[in-house]
Amino acid sequence: MHTLFAQGVEKAWGNRLILRDVSMGVSPGDRVGLVGPNGCGKSTFLSILAGREPHDGGRVVTDGRVVFLPQIPELGQGTVDDAMKLATAWHADLLARWQQALDSGDDRAAAALQDELDLKGWEIGHEVDAMLDRLAAPGREQPVSGLSGGERRRVALARALLQRPDVLLLDEPTNHLDAETVDWLQAWMENYSGALVLVTHDRYLLEAVATRIVEIEDGVAVPYEGSYADYLIARAERQAALQRAEDRRLAMIRQEAEWASRSPAARSTKQRARLDRLEVLRDQRPLKAQETFSLEFETGLKMGQTLLEAHGLSKGFGERVLFEDLDLTLLRGERIGVVGPNGAGKSTLMKVLCGLLERDKGTLSISPRVTVGLLDQHRTGLTLTDTVFEAAGGGNDRVEIRGHWVHVAGFLQRFLFKRQVFDQQVGALSGGERARLLMARLMLQGANLLLLDEPTNDLDLMTLRVLEEALLAFDGSALIVTHDRAFLDRACTSILHLRGDGGVTRYASRQQLQAAEQARAAQEVEQRAAVRRAQEQKSPPPERKRRDRKRLSFNETRELEGLPDALEALEQAVEDLEGRLSDPATYRDPNVDPAALTAQLEALQTQVTEGWARWEALSERAEG
Repeated sequence: MHTLFAQGVEKAWGNRLILRDVSMGVSPGDRVGLVGPNGCGKSTFLSILAGREPHDGGRVVTDGRVVFLPQIPELGQGTVDDAMKLATAWHADLLARWQQALDSGDDRAAAALQDELDLKGWEIGHEVDAMLDRLAAPGREQPVSGLSGGERRRVALARALLQRPDVLLLDEPTNHLDAETVDWLQAWMENYSGALVLVTHDRYLLEAVATRIVEIEDGVAVPYEGSYADYLIARAERQAALQRAEDRRLAMIRQEAEWASRSPAARSTKQRARLDRLEVLRDQRPLKAQETFSLEFETGLKMGQTLLEAHGLSKGFGERVLFEDLDLTLLRGERIGVVGPNGAGKSTLMKVLCGLLERDKGTLSISPRVTVGLLDQHRTGLTLTDTVFEAAGGGNDRVEIRGHWVHVAGFLQRFLFKRQVFDQQVGALSGGERARLLMARLMLQGANLLLLDEPTNDLDLMTLRVLEEALLAFDGSALIVTHDRAFLDRACTSILHLRGDGGVTRYASRQQLQAAEQARAAQEVEQRAAVRRAQEQKSPPPERKRRDRKRLSFNETRELEGLPDALEALEQAVEDLEGRLSDPATYRDPNVDPAALTAQLEALQTQVTEGWARWEALSERAEG
């Protein structure tokens, strides 16, 4: 049975038909990855499924609660806490209905609601705090009106996840999240019991979470069972089969057209069927060509081995130091991925390196023949009131590409901009289209040192692959701020990690960084455990008094009695895992996966926290 069902959905913007016949069903537990090129209608379709956007044809049927996270969320007025109260209103309503059933003596309804509360939790405040903390969202007291775009996205994501709907629609949820938070979000999605429909450019996230891929292709939805890797294989096979069918159709049209062009005397009424078949073949919708483009950053310039050198570089604002005593040498051919938590200073570092911000101290030397090209995460450099044609050519009709002059129209078509958008204002372009336009302009600069700040945001999967190939073939160097794990692994030759406390460390790969962070986290866990054990030895916990268990069912009474022993076993398991993770031998054993052990430890710690919360809730009700 479908929780959400769309049939024959159509949507047009002006004279442009975006969705012409989209059908898709979502059942409980489904995890659907929605893919397709920028502008194909993915975000529009999600908005229609959520009831935010009207559709021109077809129908959408929902049988459950649907929550939508758009790319540009609306949080209303008030504080972050107000947004969280709206997110958890379902829980307050559930408690109120349980209390009302209890007071009215409706034992059957009270029992059903009590079972639901047992499943979903009696207390949700700690979950709200944990969610905001994991997403690095602002504190509850912060007014929504003063939040940055990234902070608003994280608050909106927390609000969406906390609502626990039957169907969760997420449009680019990883934007503005650091790599560690994306890892956590991925684990959350894998364990989510409801249905998910996900639009994302994060290929690792799609591979780990999606059980089905639906591609918006030429206005229709094409389903593929399996993971993202399965989709890539199945799609290639489907495209090959479609191309063969299209070749046969065109061949038949040529044959029938050649026969029909002969003298009428050569045709009799008995052969009218052949003419009808020719009309049918001509009326069939032709196979849409697979669109792609090429991006070339190569300059062909001869340059030295060292493009940039920084020594003792430091920058801060007020008392807060973002990075201190940073030494960096960037050689030709290197592509360094810059990572770290939000607010660690990654974008600030890029601005210091290109001269937009003054450094506090240190030296910075850039080779004389180096031209720096910057793509910032806010996509500045475009005038929103300019037309696409004006923005691409800078007011000129022609642009120069590696010594050759090309008309702006041809240049734009090379980057998949249709003629009908040439006179459209830049402000009306989607985020992905603006990014594509900026990359086209960046190519015109002939820069041999590229500073790319979140270049993967808003890009579709095809454009991501094009950008990766361009960087792999680039004869200059690049510093790239991105949280896209697949992009880091494929395009970057090393990693620069800004820790957020002023410290900076360079690693050979993202995997080496992960191992170092896991070891550090394990050490911190062991230190906290040692402190806790020392405190327990000084002041042992008071005995838990036996409580009168009023309003508890027989099963809940048994559960309350068994919880202390069960939690003691869980706490022992936590200590054992902490010990393993603090042992260096664990990381040398090829048969042990430290990441899996860390995830297991986090899951056990969550069980302990939730277990004690459950014990307190049952104890309070037993006293009541």
